[in-house]
Amino acid sequence: MNILNKLERKFGRYAIHNLSAILIGCYVVGYILGLFTPGILNWMTLEPAYILRGQVWRLITWVLIPPEQLGIFTIIMLFLYYSLGTTLERTWGAFRYNVYIFSGIIFTVIGAFILYFATGQEYFGLLFSTYYINMSIFLAFAASYPNMQVMLYFIIPVKIKWMGIIYGVMIIYELINTTWAGRVVIIASLFNFIIFFFANRNYRRISPKEVKRKQTFKKQMHSAGSVTKHKCAICGRTDEDGDNLEFRFCSKCEGNYEYCQEHLFTHEHVHKH
Repeated sequence: MNILNKLERKFGRYAIHNLSAILIGCYVVGYILGLFTPGILNWMTLEPAYILRGQVWRLITWVLIPPEQLGIFTIIMLFLYYSLGTTLERTWGAFRYNVYIFSGIIFTVIGAFILYFATGQEYFGLLFSTYYINMSIFLAFAASYPNMQVMLYFIIPVKIKWMGIIYGVMIIYELINTTWAGRVVIIASLFNFIIFFFANRNYRRISPKEVKRKQTFKKQMHSAGSVTKHKCAICGRTDEDGDNLEFRFCSKCEGNYEYCQEHLFTHEHVHKH
């Protein structure tokens, strides 16, 4: 997306690095608050009705609410999301990863207000959470590294694209069988994934394969040093052999043959048989 490229050039230096660790840190704060003051979580949920009445902190505090109860499985999943998110940040760059995560958060807030104005429901509780935002991280990773193999349950080797497809089917199933409120939650939270991977024409530019190709090219250019642009097909002199040397292509030779000024008019023309 051209607008994203322009924004990255202008505001890229302000990007938050290691954003995945910060998000998990927010969950840790939420777990601690829920452990010592359980009732405070009711004051942290995303409730448009209460926000419009002055409780503006809810625009942010809902991000602190952990997606699940603390347990060994939750800890493993948090480490997984940290690993996936960190890899995406290294692949895309901090700015694009910031845009991806924060757009998911913003779209979720917008979805909550749309649902409030459409239904008039004043209390949503934990309906709006970061669950599907985390899911969007997994889907983004599956789309970026489709052939990467992971060990499901630490035992079964499976390519991550198949897990992404399974999750996609699960999401479609939830969309069909849930209420309209649930559909708004899912679509709003995953709208960042829809934009980045279905509307971004320049996705190839940020794909891991393209990023690796550019890095390899830069290393080769750096190790090769200066590269000559012109070389005479007769004497072999290049533009590094003198500042006053001039080179021209011969229009009568069949093929791309370039000559210095001394051999441009004296060489034998090349003809392919």
